[in-house]
Amino acid sequence: MKVLITGVNGFVGKNLQLHLAERKDVQVVCFTRSDDVAQLPAMLEGVDFVFHLAGVNRPQDPQEFVSGNVDLTQALCRAVGMVAESAGKRVPIVYTSSTQAGRDNPYGQSKRGAEDALLAVTHIHQVPVHIFRLPNVFGKWCKPNYNSAVATFCHNIARGLPIQVNDPAAPVTLVYVDDVIDRFLQLMDGADAAVDAGGFATVAPKYTTTVGELARQIQAFKDSRDTLMTERVGNGLVRALYATYVSYLPPELFAYTVPQYGDSRGVFAEMLKTPDCGQFSYFTAHPGITRGGHYHHSKTEKFLVIKGQARFKFRHMQTGEAHELLISGTKAEVVETVPGWTHDITNIGSDEMVVMLWANEVFDRARPDTFTCAV
Repeated sequence: MKVLITGVNGFVGKNLQLHLAERKDVQVVCFTRSDDVAQLPAMLEGVDFVFHLAGVNRPQDPQEFVSGNVDLTQALCRAVGMVAESAGKRVPIVYTSSTQAGRDNPYGQSKRGAEDALLAVTHIHQVPVHIFRLPNVFGKWCKPNYNSAVATFCHNIARGLPIQVNDPAAPVTLVYVDDVIDRFLQLMDGADAAVDAGGFATVAPKYTTTVGELARQIQAFKDSRDTLMTERVGNGLVRALYATYVSYLPPELFAYTVPQYGDSRGVFAEMLKTPDCGQFSYFTAHPGITRGGHYHHSKTEKFLVIKGQARFKFRHMQTGEAHELLISGTKAEVVETVPGWTHDITNIGSDEMVVMLWANEVFDRARPDTFTCAV
C-alpha cells in the first residue's frame, strides 16, 4: 500500500510516520511545507490512502489560516478528484480537523472551510472522507509552550520549571496520540467508519479531566522519584499521561538514584513502592551471611535469587515444623514466605549473593508486622 501524508513533520504526523515505518507493506510519500501544492497530482500517483494532517493554528498573519487550511485542502481535493476522473480510483482521505471548527473564529472558520472542501469531493467524486474533529491530542513529541497544556506541563515539570494554572477547575477533553493513530490505521486497513451524531469520525477513549488535575498528576510523576511511590500507571489516562511525561525527560534525567543502606552484611535498596500492591527492593549478602530471622502475621514476600547460592530455612511458629530450600541464581525460582513461619536466608556460596524482593505491602514503621525470631 502507498500512502500520502501531509503535515508529516507535525506532532501527529511524526507519530503516524513511525507507526507506518513498522509496516513492511506500506510505502509513504510525504508532503511538507517546503513542497509546492502544484506537486500534489504527481505525488498522488499510485497512492491508495491519504492522511491530511497539515494545517496552521497559530500563524503570524491570520491570512495564513486560509492558505494553510482551506487553500491547501482545496488543492488536495482537486488532485484527488482528478485521480477519480482519470483513473476511476477513489483515494480515501483522513483529515484532522478540530473541535474549533464549530466556533466562529478565524481558525475555526478555516478548519470548517477545509471540511467543506472535503465534503464536496465526497459528493462529486464519491471519495471516502473521514473527518476527525479532534479535541486536545497529547503524547510524545507534542511541542511544549505552544498549544498543549499537557506538553507544557510535562516539559516544565520534568525540568523543575514553573507552570501556570489560571483556572484549576477548567474542564479539558483529551485523546491520546497512540489511540488516534490506531484509529487512523484501522481505517487505512479497511475498517468500518465510526461516526458521531454530526457525521464526524471518532476516536476512543476520550478522557475528561480538569487543568488542575492534569497539573497535579504530572507533578506526582516527578515526585515519585523521591517518594518511590508509583502512580497507577497501568491503564487509562494515567498510563497515557505517564508515557507522555517520561517522553519529555531530557537524557541527563533518564537515570536517578534510590536509597541504599549498607552494613557488614551487604546492601539493601528499595526500588519502587505501589499504592496497593506492595514494594520492590533488592539486597546483597557476603558469603556466610544470614539475613531475615523473623516472621509475619499477614505480610508475605517473594524472593528471587539473581546471583549466588542461598539456603532458605523455615520454622512453623506453632508446631515447630521445619523446612529448608537450596536455591541457585542459575535458576529463576521464586521463594515465597508464609505468615506464621519464621524464615531466614543464608549465602552458602563463595561469592556475593544478590536477591530481588517483593513484599505485598509498603513497609510501615508504625505497623511493621515483622517480629524477630531465629529459625
